[in-house]
Amino acid sequence: MHVVVVGSGIAGLTAAVRASTTHDVTLVTKGALADGATAYAQGGIAVALGADDSAVLHQQDTHVAAAGSADARAVDVLCTDGPARVRDLLALGVPFDRTTDPDALDRHGDDLARGREAAHGRWRVLHADGDATGAAVERTLVAALHRRHVTILERTCLTDLVVRDGQVVGVDVLDLLGEPRRITADAVLLASGGAGHLYRETTNPLVATGDGAAAAWRAGAVLADLEFVQFHPTRLAVPGGGLVSEAVRGEGAVLRDARGHRFMTDRHPDAELAPRDVVARGIAATARDQGGAPVVLDATGLDPAFLVARFPGLTRATLAAGYDWTRQAVPVAPAAHYAMGGVATDTEGRTSLPGLLAVGEVACTGVHGANRLASNSLLEGLVFAVRAADALGTPRPGRLRLRGDATLVPTVVPAVAAVGRASRPAVTERPSAGGRQGGPQHPADDASLRHVLQSVMTDRVGLLRDADGLAGARRLLDALPSPAPTTVRDAEDRALLDLARVTALAAAARTESRGAHARTDHPDTDPTAPPSTAWVLARPADPVRPRPTAALQETRA
Repeated sequence: MHVVVVGSGIAGLTAAVRASTTHDVTLVTKGALADGATAYAQGGIAVALGADDSAVLHQQDTHVAAAGSADARAVDVLCTDGPARVRDLLALGVPFDRTTDPDALDRHGDDLARGREAAHGRWRVLHADGDATGAAVERTLVAALHRRHVTILERTCLTDLVVRDGQVVGVDVLDLLGEPRRITADAVLLASGGAGHLYRETTNPLVATGDGAAAAWRAGAVLADLEFVQFHPTRLAVPGGGLVSEAVRGEGAVLRDARGHRFMTDRHPDAELAPRDVVARGIAATARDQGGAPVVLDATGLDPAFLVARFPGLTRATLAAGYDWTRQAVPVAPAAHYAMGGVATDTEGRTSLPGLLAVGEVACTGVHGANRLASNSLLEGLVFAVRAADALGTPRPGRLRLRGDATLVPTVVPAVAAVGRASRPAVTERPSAGGRQGGPQHPADDASLRHVLQSVMTDRVGLLRDADGLAGARRLLDALPSPAPTTVRDAEDRALLDLARVTALAAAARTESRGAHARTDHPDTDPTAPPSTAWVLARPADPVRPRPTAALQETRA
């Protein structure tokens, strides 16, 4: 069978390599092979390989971080399959860092160096090249891909899924020259990553615009948990600043306010190693209380030689920003980082649409619940990509069953007709000085649709949310015109707008705080609320006009 894999991060590369042994594979990626989020992963891969660790302990930590919303079956698969999948990487030649520390050798039973990150009860995070784990994994998998018989289409952007008689039978793309092209397939496997560019400040690469999830949404696939967006606590708070790995805090760096006080000890027993949502909100609240001045990450208590050797990339990045972090603290702030929600799948990557599978950040297996445990994302890409590749060509076991007590909501979004255009007109609504209190404004010439969308999502559907802000976000987003996908930029903007609308809807519907979803008007977790909510487009639209579908009946648990 012919399989189209969309995306070239750890999930897409793993799936393509695995599937190529038995299938004809075409890999489509919007940038170059190594342009995805995997190459940016600093911390490492969390896996229970040590003698002092176990899959059960890893599962427990994953559930705690997930705030009661993780799917038990998916978590079990992640943690029990994980060691074998990481051994696969070792066999391929990923140069994980090693240690000669006798205490570590005795504790773990091997010489693999390990870090510890927030909410982990064990030192289990493997890393490579200090703080360049994702890049090392990416290089190794790209080399393995080139040894296989796989057709590779770089700089090829997914615009839509092709659906015939209720089954996905291919993809529509814009090729290297910006020309539309249709690629037929017996199955499509989405591994297209997240949508970090829904927000103004993000740790994500430029390609992270949610193309795969939005295409699946328009085709009638079930999406789940979109309200759960993880904000990484520590982005370097300078123009263009990137991620400062949580592993730095795992090694002993601390967070301080403008007075030099270590404030996280006042907010959680685990201080800087509390779950990410707790730390991110703690940083944001402290910055607000001190008039907007950023908090700082202080690593000066660590041995300078160790700091430079363990985090060479971050040392270069902080120096480039004007900070010697061996001698001074660096400013940090939260930024959009990871989407726990996405295309709903089972543990073999199957979605509600026959012929469509999804793995990695674009998918929602339920393994992350309401808040992803640090360094579980690379492991998720590995584990579920292998399972999805192995499931290709096998009979569907039946309809996708939503997990636990998940609620399925058929959804109608505004039918805004797509419009073609030779050049993009300015479409914006300026947020008022009052932030959430501002209403729609007239279009201005100095902002693009994406700028407006990102402002709305950041100000109203960001780290902290409330009913008024979410209602305003929905009004503003519903008023924006959806561009026709005649260029890559327009295709990305259409995807972002589709996901922004349903994300705001999901956030408004969850009237509680849970994990990464924080409602200031509903600060407590509601034990009666469904741990997961799934959404399906009642009338999925093609690029121009609505068309009917039977997706709701197909996907009801």
